[in-house]
Amino acid sequence: VQLQAFGGGLVQAGGSLRLSCAASGRTASTYVRGWFRQAAGKEREFVAAINSKPPSTYYRDSVKGRFTISRDNAKNTVYLQMNSLLPEDTAVYYCAADLSCSGEGCRRARSYNYWGQGTEVTVSS
Repeated sequence: VQLQAFGGGLVQAGGSLRLSCAASGRTASTYVRGWFRQAAGKEREFVAAINSKPPSTYYRDSVKGRFTISRDNAKNTVYLQMNSLLPEDTAVYYCAADLSCSGEGCRRARSYNYWGQGTEVTVSS
């Protein structure tokens, strides 16, 4: 499975961006798909995930109500709509995928074996 993330950029605080992650190769509409981010000098952290079996979404607390993860199985693409962006959302965002995950495991980077390159998001104050 190859993943390609794009859609990052520079935006002012309060603005919006939509990230996309396209999958190719051995893909399955039931794969769990996730987004993680890593700010300069910090560890990679979970942002959001979407699972198919059972249908569920997961968010880190600081993005709930502002970010929405969705998927288009026909396009093998997952989206992260980011609204009301804050300077602390500045990071390189990575998309990830794997066959499945369960509960809290969906929030852990080690649950994902497939990773895309990062796309940089910068939010200016």
